Amino acid sequence: MWGRGRNTAEQDESAQSAGVPEGRLKAALRQTRIENAERTGVVVDLHDAEMARLELLSEALDPLFAEIPREVELFDRGISQGDPPRLWIDVIAHVVMGRDKRTYRFVQDTRYGRKVLAESAEIEDLVSAITRYVASRLIERERALAEEPQAIGEPFRHDVRIVWRRRRWRMVRAFLFGLLMGCVALFGALWLMASQLPR
Repeated sequence: MWGRGRNTAEQDESAQSAGVPEGRLKAALRQTRIENAERTGVVVDLHDAEMARLELLSEALDPLFAEIPREVELFDRGISQGDPPRLWIDVIAHVVMGRDKRTYRFVQDTRYGRKVLAESAEIEDLVSAITRYVASRLIERERALAEEPQAIGEPFRHDVRIVWRRRRWRMVRAFLFGLLMGCVALFGALWLMASQLPR
């Protein structure tokens, strides 16, 4: 008890010598902690509100994704809980909430940067924009599959033609070389025979 009184007296003296009124720092610390807690609570509330809005949009997209054939693996819908949370449609497109936390922003990552495909506060507008996007991606996939055999087949045929031409020229060269060597051997044999004949 006596020790506490001495410490308090020493603190009062040090606070008075520093020019800080007693308890003001404690009050400031308490007020700062309260503000930080409120700010953190607001951030958490905003994050939860964004997640809830994205979940509502995801539920509204259920009928659309139910129509996509199972063999199509272009789309991988899911909500990432990062900062900011995102509703992914596929690898390059996602929905994120705008700065006002009420507006949906449907964006696509391209090689030239991020492109906003649609922006609205209404879920129906986003559903129709995402439906158009899914349809265009499916058509791109069909075109790629239709063009793939030609794209692969045409260079293959071209390569085969080049290989056959090279083989043909090799065979012609081998034949001409053999014919030339045969003529040389014949003339050499005739010359030897002619040189061995008595004169």
